[in-house]
Parts: sequence; structure tokens; C-alpha cells
Amino acid sequence: MGHNHDHESGQIPLTAICLVSILLGALADYSVLLPENLAVIFYVIAYISGGYHGFKETIEHLRNFELNIDFLMIAAALGAAVLGEWIEGAILLFLFSLSGALESYALGKSRNAIHSLLKLRPSQGLLIKPDGTEKLTPIEQLKVGDTVLVKPGEYIPIDGEILKGQTTVDQSAITGESIPVTKEIGDSVFAATLNENGVIELKVTKPAKDTTVAKIIDLVESAQKNRAKTQRLLDTFEPRYAISVVVAVLGLIFIPWLFLGHEFDSTFYRAMTVLVVASPCALIISTPASIISAIANGAKNGVLFKGGAYVEQAVGIDTIAFDKTGTLTKGKPEVTDLIAYDAKTDRFSTDEESKKYLIAVAAGCEQYSEHHLAEAIMKFANETHAEPFKAENMKAIPGQGVEAEINGKQVAVGNLKMFTKQIEGWSKSIRKKAEELRKLGNTVVFVAEQNVPIGLIALADKVRPQSKKTIVKLRKMGIRKIVMLTGDNADVAQAIAGDLWIDEIHADLLPEQKVEVLNRLKKTGTVAMVGDGVNDAPALALSHLGIAMGAAGTDVALETADVVLMGDDLEKIPYMLWLTRKARRVVWQNISFSLAVIVMLLAGVFLIDLPLTAGVIGHEGSTLLVVLNGLRLLRKGG
Repeated sequence: MGHNHDHESGQIPLTAICLVSILLGALADYSVLLPENLAVIFYVIAYISGGYHGFKETIEHLRNFELNIDFLMIAAALGAAVLGEWIEGAILLFLFSLSGALESYALGKSRNAIHSLLKLRPSQGLLIKPDGTEKLTPIEQLKVGDTVLVKPGEYIPIDGEILKGQTTVDQSAITGESIPVTKEIGDSVFAATLNENGVIELKVTKPAKDTTVAKIIDLVESAQKNRAKTQRLLDTFEPRYAISVVVAVLGLIFIPWLFLGHEFDSTFYRAMTVLVVASPCALIISTPASIISAIANGAKNGVLFKGGAYVEQAVGIDTIAFDKTGTLTKGKPEVTDLIAYDAKTDRFSTDEESKKYLIAVAAGCEQYSEHHLAEAIMKFANETHAEPFKAENMKAIPGQGVEAEINGKQVAVGNLKMFTKQIEGWSKSIRKKAEELRKLGNTVVFVAEQNVPIGLIALADKVRPQSKKTIVKLRKMGIRKIVMLTGDNADVAQAIAGDLWIDEIHADLLPEQKVEVLNRLKKTGTVAMVGDGVNDAPALALSHLGIAMGAAGTDVALETADVVLMGDDLEKIPYMLWLTRKARRVVWQNISFSLAVIVMLLAGVFLIDLPLTAGVIGHEGSTLLVVLNGLRLLRKGG
């Protein structure tokens, strides 16, 4: 039973043949409808069809000098036949085969949950050729840079970026966000998401085998192979247990018969019954049925576990460390304040004209910069309809800012480091203003013309709307300690943590310092690290459980994390905890139930001479119940 039923294709029809032969055999045996001498022929067919898979497994194991559960079952069935109890052996093999078929059905069902993602992804896309004609092309042949047309109501065939059109896209399959997202030119879209209402043209950004959906499917497939600890424990337990049962059964046959003078038949019959009831099928399947269902449930709801072991790992978490940027916050700075300054009068001016001039100068300098602050400044200029000035002789100074020439004047846009020399000559009021803004958690950019300041631009990274809700939920779920790690300065960290009910803040960290903080936290608790993956890779790898956010974007996160949250949804973390705790409950219910059944049946054999048939039904019935209990984890909840 607890094996990779990868050769399962034939198991269901064989189980059916087995059942039919048993019924025909019983008719021949106990009624006059069929001649009695046919009974044995039908039973032999039942044995062959019911025992085929178990026999194959047994041979494979015996080749490696191992005994397994299948061996116990086959031996018990043959024992029954020797006793002339053909029908009981046949029922045993039928139930054994049935629970095998059900097990593969259960595993198959949870795999289907993943493959339903694949179904959503169309197998072809409408390629727009350079001459403007359209051609349906298999997604494997689409190359990066090709243009693909997607009509309303179609699933998007491949990861790409919109070149033309706007629409809303239902991304729940990939990111788990239930609300459709508005997409316009320049936005990324994922394969297997549903284009709701607009016609869009997109530029292919990843080949079919590297799309987010393909990665998710690989991840989940490997997760189901990557087994949970309890299951590993049971895997080493299986051969040892099989050997001890075989030894015990041989003892039960030979000691009473040879030494105590009991008659052979009844002694042998009892030994065979012990053999049947002692097979721990239910025990062996109890973990995989539950864990795999939990993995499939997670995958459907945007929580990807990389392996069964991580489902168990997540249960014990009591400390959660969040990276700030991109995890608790949106990860994109926005302009929060524009302060124009007139150096002649040493005054801050509020009129729109000077503000517009300020942003136009800054945007002029920043328009070709790759820096994320530049992006925020450009976006703001765009929203306020400030036309960026034309800048010449631009020169970027890494880590500081940009110098350029606008209308023949020397201008500079940058941080404090850039102006350390000039700032001595500047008035106190502008330095004080910058300091105030910084205290509030802003990044401050100075803009100067001919070495004289003309104003400040304040930018800040805003907290995600669901951060607070998530932290409140985690507290309710009994998480002891919530920590924030950030490379940002302490003021910014303080400003953000103030809203969020966080226990500890560690600011100004380099990636390797994050690792030190985690090592300290690990001494006092079981630590999950939540990060967005790019700079958090070392910390994700080191924590007891690495959780990567928004991995619809970054590959590094998918590689190093143990759990990946699709979409940027922090509220998936409480869901993950709920699901893993429930999975653990189900695993232990299954283990204790199956052990109890074995003990009860063994007691029955010795105390009330439990007949073989009852042993068979109790044994296989418990296996079915355990598989069904595990399948409950496929239901959504939380």
C-alpha cells in the first residue's frame, strides 16, 4: 500500500474484474445457478486480478532483499487458499486492490487540482506576424519578443507585457487574488489568467516552459514527491515491521503445532488472520493521503509548498520575521511631498508654479535613470502634467544622484551625500526641513541649481493595505513574536512599524546582517522569514521556513523559499498556518485510528477467535477511512 502507485493506470479495471470473479465464484460455491467446479476457476481469476499489483511490488522488493506490506497481504491470501478458504483470500485481495486504487485516485485528485491550472493555459496563441497577418501558433513555438493577440473571454496563453489595449484580468489561478486586476500598456500578464473584456496585444516575455504557471506546476509536482517527516519515519518503519510480523506468524504456526500439540489447521488459520490484521496499510497511507491533499489545497489557494516536510514545518512556527520593502510595504516609493524653496528670501514657497518648475527640473534629470526613485519622480511629473525639461551632459553619480545642464544652468538632483560640500553654505531652514521629512519616514531628494537649493522632494514607500489585518490575525493564531527587518534607516522603519503592532525592528541591515538577526531569533523560537525574494534569498534559505511573497515575479524567491505565496497577498500567511495545523490534526487522527484498529483486531484474534473475513474487512475498511479522512483537506476553509 504505501507506495508510489505510478503504474496505477490498470488498477481500477483489475479491481473490477476481481470483484466480478468473486461474485461469480460465490454463486458457483453457494448456489445452484453455476456448476460448483467452476468456483475455483473464478477464485483463481480473482486472485490474479486482485493480487497482480501487490505481487509486482513484492517481487521488486524481494529482489532488493526487502519485505514490504504487499508481501504480508499476498502471503495471507495464499495461506487462506491453502486452508481452502478461497473466498476469504479473494476478498482480502479485492479490498487490498480497492484501497490501492482509491489511494491512487486520492493522489490523482490532488494532482488534478494542479493540472487544472495547466488546462486553463491555452495550447496555442494568436501570433501577429510582422506583416500584420494572424496565425494560431502552439505556445511552445512562441519566442520572447513575439506579439500575441488575446480577445475578450480568452485565457492568456503566455507570460507577456501589454503593448496595446487595456482590460481587466482575472488572475486568481496564478496569484490567488479574487478581484480582477485592471491592466494597461506596459503591465505584465501571466499565462493561464483570464482576459475579461478588452482586446489586447502583448509582447512575449518568457518562453512557454519558463512561465509562472509552468514553474508552479513543477514546484507542486516536486513537492508531492518531497515527503513529510512523519511519512519518512513510517517508510523506514514499514520493512522492519513486515519482518517482525513474518517472524511472529511463523512462531504462531510452528510453536503451537510442533511443541504444544495443537492441530495444524486451526493454528495455521489463526496465524493467517494475524498476518492480515497486522498489516499496517492504513498507517502507511495515513500521512501521504493527508499531506498531499493539503499541498493541493494550498496550490489551489495560492500557497505553494515545496514539499510535504514544509507542511509539517509550518505548524510549529511561533516567530515571523518580515522583510519590510515589498512585503509589508508596496515596495514602490511614491512622491509624498514637494517643497519649493527660494534661497534669496530663505522661504519655502507654496505657489504651484515653483512646485511645477521644481518637478520639471528633477524629472528632466531623472528621465533616463534606472533608479526606483527616478521612476517615482517621473510618475509624479506625469500625473501632475509637468513637462520635464530637456537636460544635457547628464552624469549619474552612483549612490548619490544625477548632474546635468538645463537651459545652460548646472543642476543637480540627489541625496544628502551628493551635497555634503555645498550644504555648509546653505541656510539652516532647508536642512531642518529635510530632517523633519526624514523623521516621518521619507527619503529626501534635494534639487539644486548652480549649487543653490531650489527645493526638496520627499518620497516614501507606503504600507500595503492588508499588512495590518494579517498581523492582527497572526497574533490571534498564537504567533509570539513579529519582527521587521529592513535595509532602510531606523526613522523610516519606525514610521512604518508604528502602524503595525510589531515587536522588534531591525533597521539599516545588509543582506548578511539579516542572516545574523535570524540566527539570533532561531535560538528562541521556530522562525518563518517572509520576503520578496531578491535580496532576501540568504535569509529565506536560513530560516526554519522561508516564505516568498509575490513570487509571480522573482525567480530567486521560487528557488530559495520553502513556501511561495502567489500574488502579493499577505493574508495567505494566516491561511497557510490554518491549513498546516489542520493537516497535522488529520495526520495524527489517521495514525492513532489505524494503530487502534490494528490493536483491536489483534486482540480479537486471540480473545474471540476473530474469523479471517472479519479481520480482512476491519483491516481494509480502516485503510479506506484513512484515505477519505485525508481527502477532507482538499476543501477550502480558514
